[in-house]
Amino acid sequence: MADFRHGLLGCFDNCGICIIGYFLPCVLVGQNAEKVGLGSCCMCGFLSLFLIPGVFIVSRTREETRHIHAIEGTFLNDCLLTFFCPFCVMVQTAQELDEGAGAQIIIRQ
Repeated sequence: MADFRHGLLGCFDNCGICIIGYFLPCVLVGQNAEKVGLGSCCMCGFLSLFLIPGVFIVSRTREETRHIHAIEGTFLNDCLLTFFCPFCVMVQTAQELDEGAGAQIIIRQ
């Protein structure tokens, strides 16, 4: 099993993603969700503005990213990390999806 290429606190590894996540987190959530096939960017971004749907969408996106890249972890751990540090999880997931093989994996429904 692999591990994330960027640590949870590696937000500044990609300043562009970090800036988008800080100023427009709903856009970053929507982009990440669309890349793993969870729905449209606009719908997931809008739902992320609310606490429960937002935590669920970010957690599911992280879970799908882990499955795509064969990274160990559990959905419960994804939920806890998302609840306590959502910004770090969003940026880490975006970095994972934008690098290497993840940049080529876009699942369309």
